[in-house]
Amino acid sequence: MATRKIKDLRKEIDKIDSNIVRLIDLRGRITSRIGEIKNKKSQPVYRPDRESQVYSRVIRESKGPIKKDCIKAVYREIMSGCLSLERPVKVAYLGPQLTFTHQAALKKFGASLDYVPCDSISGVFDEVEKEKADYGVVPIENSTEGAVNHTLDMFVDSPLIICSEVYLDIRQDLLASSRDLGKIKKIYSHPNVFGQCRLWLEKNLPTVKLQEVASTAKAAEEASKRPFSACIASELAAERYGLKIVSKSIQDSSVNITRFLVISNHPSGVSGNDKTSILFSVQDTPGILHQMLGEFRSRGINLTKIESRPSKKGLWKYYFFVDMEGHSTTPKVKAALKEIGKTASFVKILGSYPSAL
Repeated sequence: MATRKIKDLRKEIDKIDSNIVRLIDLRGRITSRIGEIKNKKSQPVYRPDRESQVYSRVIRESKGPIKKDCIKAVYREIMSGCLSLERPVKVAYLGPQLTFTHQAALKKFGASLDYVPCDSISGVFDEVEKEKADYGVVPIENSTEGAVNHTLDMFVDSPLIICSEVYLDIRQDLLASSRDLGKIKKIYSHPNVFGQCRLWLEKNLPTVKLQEVASTAKAAEEASKRPFSACIASELAAERYGLKIVSKSIQDSSVNITRFLVISNHPSGVSGNDKTSILFSVQDTPGILHQMLGEFRSRGINLTKIESRPSKKGLWKYYFFVDMEGHSTTPKVKAALKEIGKTASFVKILGSYPSAL
């Protein structure tokens, strides 16, 4: 009786699966028609604002028992497949494969697009600026190590726009050919990763040499080729390069999240839950920064990040990077930006885009 009941229920699932596939195919055909219209008008195929609205709607309509994160993951791949039907899309990222930036790019765009690994953050910007890639993914800050200064510096002169963001939970594993800690003489990893694991390394491997490389994937490659070497990288890198996990999650903080930005030549529209990023510089006069930030406070605009960087154009002169809630085209944000433009010596809107939080 129980076996028959299971067979009957599985027949129902088969019918549902057939309907799901039929509807996905229908969605793809309609998307292709939209792509034809966009191509005739030379419009970008990827719309971060539309993507955000779709996620919000399908998650809102889901009544369970499937978890909302699962619903979003399913729709990410559906939209990825549909996006690839409109026209081929290339995404540049800080490579090689299996870096955390690569994983962030896949989390944002799904598996159906073409991915282009770059050796450096400036290389990602260059690929997009020269239109060899449609979009680029670069790290901007880590919850424990702070800002990625190279990315901040690139925005000063780059014409590219931030059109989206993605957050990735980071787990750092110690990988090696042998699980014997005593045999490790050198550890390879990215300098930011060493910072994230500083306390663990000081406690467990205080005398081991730390060798900085361009990425965690490169670290795994080096460790796989050299005896008595290890690396700090992801579990995926261990699988790719045939390494063993010596110790899991060695990062000092249990909450280790990196934020990545998506850069492009095209702005994002209003999604209803947006951020705006700007950079500005001011003359060095008493109270000027307080005055500038007061323009946002007086309008009830929440600032979610402020970071300073030397301008490299004069002694003790700085650029200030600010993230705020709201889209630059909305009245109060637009008014605040207009007012600071009257006082600042330089203002640049880096982009408005859907918030990933």
